[in-house]
Amino acid sequence: MTLMHQMGIRALELGIPLSVQLDLTYRCNETCIHCYLDHEDHGEMNTAEILDVLDQMAAAGVFFLNISGGEIFMRKDLFTILERASKLRFSVKLKTNGVMVRAEKARRIAALGVDSVQISLYSHKPEVHDEITQLPGSLKRTLEGAQYLKDAGVRVTFANVLMHNNAGDYKDVRSLAEQMGAEYTVDATITPMMDGDRSTVALNMDAAHLAGVMRDETLLGDQARTILAPPSGPTPIEEAYSTLPCSAGHTACYVSPYGDVTPCVQFPYVVGNVRKQRFIDIWKDSPQLNEVRAIRQSDLEGCSSCIHGSSCSRCPGLAYMEGNMRGPSIQDCEKSYARTGVASYNLQKKKRRTIPLAVV
Repeated sequence: MTLMHQMGIRALELGIPLSVQLDLTYRCNETCIHCYLDHEDHGEMNTAEILDVLDQMAAAGVFFLNISGGEIFMRKDLFTILERASKLRFSVKLKTNGVMVRAEKARRIAALGVDSVQISLYSHKPEVHDEITQLPGSLKRTLEGAQYLKDAGVRVTFANVLMHNNAGDYKDVRSLAEQMGAEYTVDATITPMMDGDRSTVALNMDAAHLAGVMRDETLLGDQARTILAPPSGPTPIEEAYSTLPCSAGHTACYVSPYGDVTPCVQFPYVVGNVRKQRFIDIWKDSPQLNEVRAIRQSDLEGCSSCIHGSSCSRCPGLAYMEGNMRGPSIQDCEKSYARTGVASYNLQKKKRRTIPLAVV
C-alpha cells in the first residue's frame, strides 16, 4: 500500500478534506473550443477573501492544494496567494497553459517550493494546438513557458486532452514531453460545460480512436495487464454496499472563484459557499455534501451488477451532468466498451434507444 493510499484511508476515517482544487479565476487568455467554463468575471473572490479561505483550509487539515483556473496568471495577486500557500505548508500544484510564464515567474515558482506545474498541451503541431486554443502562437509560448519552468528546476507535466481534432497526435505529444524531461498525462473525455450545456461533448473522439487510446499498452504502463484484462464481473454485493464511488466529497472537494463549494470540479453540485459559511462548517455539516457521501456503489443504477464493476472509472460528476448522480456515466460506459469490446447493461440500454453499437 502506497503512502498516498494510506493518507487517503486515514483522511477518510478522520473526515479530513485532504485535497482541494481552488480555481482563482475563470478568465483566460485562451478560448479553447472544448472548455467547460464561462470566461466572464461574475465577481471573483478578492485577495483578502482567498487568503482567508486558505487559512481556513489549512485549519481544516487540507494538505494537497491544486490551484487552477481559467488561467491563473490572469490574477495579478497570484504570487501573493502562492506565498500564503507556501507559508501554510500546503503541497501546491499549479495548472496553467504556460503562455504567460517567463523566466522570472518560473524562478519565483521554484523558490516558493511549488510541487509541480501541469500545462495543457494539445498537439505538437502549431496549427492543431492553436486551432484548439484559438490563440495564434500559443504552442510556441506554451513550450517556452514549460522550458523556463524546467530550467528553474520545477517539475512539469503536460496534460493532453484528446478530442477528434487532435486524436492522432498523442504519441508525438508524449515524445515531445520525453524530449523536454516533462511528465505526461492523457485525458480521453470531453466534459459538458458547468452550466449544463452539452454541446462540447460532440468534440469527443469517435469509437475507433477511443478504442486505440484505451488499448494502448504504452500509455497504460504497468497497469496494462490489469486494465486490458477481460471484464472481471460485477462487484461482490458485500463490497458494493461499502464501496464509495469516488473520493469527491469524501476526502476532496472544489472551490470556485466565486466561493462555491462542490464535491469536485467535474461535479458541479453546489454544497455551500465560503463567502457565506466557514469552509469547515460546509465540509462537516452541508446536507448536500452528506447526501453525496451517503451514496454507495450498491445504489448506482445498473453499476454494481455490471460486468465492468471492478474496473470501471465511473465519474459521479459526469453521471450528475448526465442527469442522475446515482446513475451511470454513459461516457465512462463507452470507455469501458472501447477498452474491452464488451458493452455494459446501461450502454446497451442507451443504444437500444438510439443506434446499434459500433464494432470495436
